[in-house]
Amino acid sequence: MPCDSPKISVVIPLYNKSASIARAVGSVLGQTTLPLEVIIVDDGSTDGSGDIADRLAAGSGLIRVIHQQNAGVSAARNRAIAEARGEYVALLDGDDAWHDGYLAEICRLIGKYPGCGAYSTGFYICDGRQRVEADTPRTEGIVDFFAESLRRYVLIPSAATLRRETVLAAGGFPVGMRMGEDQYLWTKMARMAKVCFSPVPLADYSRTAENRSATIFRAEDTPCSFEDLYDPDAHDDSNEYIARVALGKALVQSAKGGTAEARRAIKAFGYTRRNRRALLKLKVLNSLPVGWRQPLLNLYNRAAWILARKGL
Repeated sequence: MPCDSPKISVVIPLYNKSASIARAVGSVLGQTTLPLEVIIVDDGSTDGSGDIADRLAAGSGLIRVIHQQNAGVSAARNRAIAEARGEYVALLDGDDAWHDGYLAEICRLIGKYPGCGAYSTGFYICDGRQRVEADTPRTEGIVDFFAESLRRYVLIPSAATLRRETVLAAGGFPVGMRMGEDQYLWTKMARMAKVCFSPVPLADYSRTAENRSATIFRAEDTPCSFEDLYDPDAHDDSNEYIARVALGKALVQSAKGGTAEARRAIKAFGYTRRNRRALLKLKVLNSLPVGWRQPLLNLYNRAAWILARKGL
């Protein structure tokens, strides 16, 4: 049976996204199925984003804005989730947007596949010039999250709706982790509960956002690490998924000069069998002079994006 729409709280972390936050909020208010509430956590913005959020809230009874000192996206999401009244929390970043049927599709999935920890849909990747449909599972229903995620996207924050109690049981997003904080939580949640997916693309993800964590890498300050998630008794692909994410993260760290962090990842995740190419790429990149790494990684990523746009 279909879910009751007021069970869903929308969570929007906000930091210096004055050019896009109105579009993100507008995509929520334009849903054919409205949520119970929209919680925006202004994480110490300095560009007027918080003021824009306040004005948007003043014109809508659905929106609540929380202002806090800058503590990072994980802390902002956790704050909103802690205060949410819904049974589910739908995540949306301030530079992304939903298509008008997103929440209706999530409600349909909850009714048809009850009891899951996460529900998600397909999405488009936008580079400022065109939209490309992301490579996601092609069929609807319960998915093997770890096996699927080794090949394609299953969960990203702006297309994921999570059962609130599962998020809280998993400890929430890891505060202080600047890259991979979402995959860290996905790993813990997918080991606890099922993940449901719809291939219908109903969100736009911006890969050109100025303050995505991968473009402004800084040293992390968190007790959490992907190494801690390794489970020697796991019988699924979770350890391989952990290695995939951690090696990708280490590539960015190496390119930014994090030689020691990359060496640690090479040692910790050298067990991988499904991610040997990523491991080799990291070894090669980390062996080069620091000044060469970022240009070479940018060149590689641009080539990969061109191939993706061509469907290759």
